[in-house]
Amino acid sequence: MTVTSGTEHPARDLLEALASGGVEFDVDALLRSAPASPLSKEAAVLILFGVLDDSPSTGEFEGCPENVGADLDVLLLVRAATLRAHAGQPAFPGGKIDPEDYTLAESTGEPVAHIAALREAVEETGLDPAGVQVLGQLRTLPLPISDFMVTPVIGWWNSPVPVSVVDRNESALIARVPVRDLLNPANRHTAYIKRGRTSHRTPAFDVRMPGGEEFTVWGFTAILLDRIFDSLGWTVPWNRNDLRPAPGYEP
Repeated sequence: MTVTSGTEHPARDLLEALASGGVEFDVDALLRSAPASPLSKEAAVLILFGVLDDSPSTGEFEGCPENVGADLDVLLLVRAATLRAHAGQPAFPGGKIDPEDYTLAESTGEPVAHIAALREAVEETGLDPAGVQVLGQLRTLPLPISDFMVTPVIGWWNSPVPVSVVDRNESALIARVPVRDLLNPANRHTAYIKRGRTSHRTPAFDVRMPGGEEFTVWGFTAILLDRIFDSLGWTVPWNRNDLRPAPGYEP
C-alpha cells in the first residue's frame, strides 16, 4: 500500500473545529435502550482520518461535498468472529481504558481518552503513533449493551504508514475506507435488530474494498460516523426507509 503525508487537506480544519468544540449528538434509540450503570467501564475509540493515495474513491454521485476529496479516508477494523462481544462487527480501533493510561495521563497532563485510544490503535493496527495528531474528542457516550462509557477521539494521520491485523484473535481486517464511498447514498441504508419484543434501528454503510472484502458498518460505529457527517455538513440525502436486518440478525 502506498501512503502519502497529508498535513494539509480541506477536511482537516473542519475535523479539528469539530473535535475542539465537541458536538452534541442526538443519541439514537440504540444508545438510549438502557441507562449507563454507575459502574460502567470507561473506553475510548480513535476515529482516524487521513489521505490515501493508491486506493481513492472512484464513486461519483450527485451532491458529493466539494471538500470531501476522493483521497479522504477513515480507519476501520472488523472484529474477529471468535470474540465474545461484538463478534464480526466493524468498529473503530479502541478499547477499555487501562490503569496505566490513567497513570500516564496524570504524569503528562494529556487526556486519558487520547492516550487510551491511540494505544489501542497501535496494538490493533500497528500504526506509528508519531504520525498521528490527536485533534480532540467528542462527548462521552453510553454503550449500555456492553456497559461502557465510550469517548470518541478524533485524529488526523499526518504521516500514514501501512497497517494490518496485528492479532487475528482480535481483528479479522484492517481497512482504510474512502469517506466519499461512505457518503454515497447508494451505499447507505437503515439496519435494524430485534431482541424479543424490542427493535432498534441504526444508520448503516455498505463497504466494498478494492481487495474484494465487503462488510456493513452499523450500530454504535455507524451512529458516530452518521453524526460526524451530519455535523460537518457532509451528509448527502439517502433513503432512511430502506430497512434491512443488521448482519447476523437476519430472520
